[in-house]
Amino acid sequence: MEENWASIIEAVGEDLTRPGLVDTPKRAAKAFKFLTRGYEQSVEEVVNNALFPSDSSEMVLVQDIELYSLCEHHLLPFIGKCHVAYIPTGKVLGLSKVARIVDVFARRLQIQEALTTQIATTVMDVTGAEGVGVIIEAQHMCMMMRGVEKQNSIMKTSAMLGSFRNSQKTRDEFLSLLKLRR
Repeated sequence: MEENWASIIEAVGEDLTRPGLVDTPKRAAKAFKFLTRGYEQSVEEVVNNALFPSDSSEMVLVQDIELYSLCEHHLLPFIGKCHVAYIPTGKVLGLSKVARIVDVFARRLQIQEALTTQIATTVMDVTGAEGVGVIIEAQHMCMMMRGVEKQNSIMKTSAMLGSFRNSQKTRDEFLSLLKLRR
């Protein structure tokens, strides 16, 4: 990967012997590996059996989970927040594990629409929940730094599974809880 970064830097017309660029291919390769570390993680690894028995059947919401991902079309960042809610059926997921699931999929080359669905499906599969709702709000550098250059655009995507799709009351509760902190 380091050699490929060197080729890219040279292809834009830079001199790799310039003091500021001498170690850049190495640093860029290390950074890119970090930014795409989701490929080296599995859901099983990050959840690590952190499912706990619970009599709760009320909505669990983890709001404002920061996310950082790379657009698979331009390799530019998109940055935002993710809101994940689920209705447990006999077990709850360790709190930090919700954020870790977000990161497993966000730290891959992505489109936001797929990322939203991957998170929702995974939380549903891992918890056996009655329903799952996921909303992502993000700003895309591929739209801000190039192309149409729209600085204030925010993309919002949602995935509603189970009772979040089938029950207007559950969906409304989720959406009203999100508005509490706005």
